[in-house]
Amino acid sequence: MTYPIGYRESYFKICIIGDGGVGKTSLRERLLGEDFESTYLLTIGADFATYETEIENQQFKFQIWDLAGQQRFNVVRSIYYRGSHGAILVFDQSRPESFSNLEEWKNEMYTHVGRKIPFIVLGNKSDLKNRIDQVALQEFIEKSENEFSFLNVPFTIPYLNTSARTSYNVEEAFTALAHTIRDFILATENRVI
Repeated sequence: MTYPIGYRESYFKICIIGDGGVGKTSLRERLLGEDFESTYLLTIGADFATYETEIENQQFKFQIWDLAGQQRFNVVRSIYYRGSHGAILVFDQSRPESFSNLEEWKNEMYTHVGRKIPFIVLGNKSDLKNRIDQVALQEFIEKSENEFSFLNVPFTIPYLNTSARTSYNVEEAFTALAHTIRDFILATENRVI
């Protein structure tokens, strides 16, 4: 497989977005090996971390921007989206309204990045009771995948159940994001206009 120039060891800026309290910060902390905090701590505007991993002999260096989900941070959030290569959209499986808001989060991301970027969807808190309509979830994924028809190749938006409490699928989520970004870059490089 041929990779784009500079792809082998590049930083990829990603944003973790979703409603406040869905577990974005806990997922990031769990990935970085920090202990899980059962008490909710408010992210003020944005929080930043880096993470490096190797997948299929490719080095991925993520700049992870954990964006606050509360409405009062709407204006501040806009500056943190700029230059993003990918995103993680997170909802809380025990709070259906957090899933219903994913479309707004996706549109906000596209608006502030200025283009469509690859992303994955995480249903966090899988250790709690799942109240999400699975048909609506599948429809959201399919609609999102169709938004990438400009690539002229099938494009997949991965969905994973995760739990920051138990670490379930946390590392796998970032692996899925790395694959999705790679697939997007390759499809963009090979696109016939």
